[in-house]
Amino acid sequence: MKLLIPPPIYLLLALGLMWLLKHYMPLVSFQGFPWNIIGWSLIGIALAGDLYALALFLKARTTFNPIKPHNSTQLVVTGSYRFSRNPMYLGMVLILGGWGLVLGAVSPFIVIPFFMWVLTEMQIKPEEAILTERFGVEYQTYLRQVRRWL
Repeated sequence: MKLLIPPPIYLLLALGLMWLLKHYMPLVSFQGFPWNIIGWSLIGIALAGDLYALALFLKARTTFNPIKPHNSTQLVVTGSYRFSRNPMYLGMVLILGGWGLVLGAVSPFIVIPFFMWVLTEMQIKPEEAILTERFGVEYQTYLRQVRRWL
């Protein structure tokens, strides 16, 4: 199952699960202004960050396909990749946080740590193993210098 499901699918499943929790187990509601504005703003910032991270891959002329990290031709270690090894996945977490604010209940937020764990086990760790094999010492140095999430 590792590297078979694209991360955006995990994101969509998490968004749906958050919606279900809000509607069927709404713990501590806080709907409306200003939470919805803050939530949508966070989602917008996260999407912009994800597009920026994607642009770095395009500029480097290497694959951004998370299912095929073995097709990578070079490491991307500039821009947001100086602060997080996975800024696109971090953006997905911010999208979930924003969505939780838009939904306006505490219960949807329990999905976020589970999402991070699933993404780490099913996507990030396998990617790291492949990139270590592909880029050797250069990638191992990067692993020591930059954190996985933030």
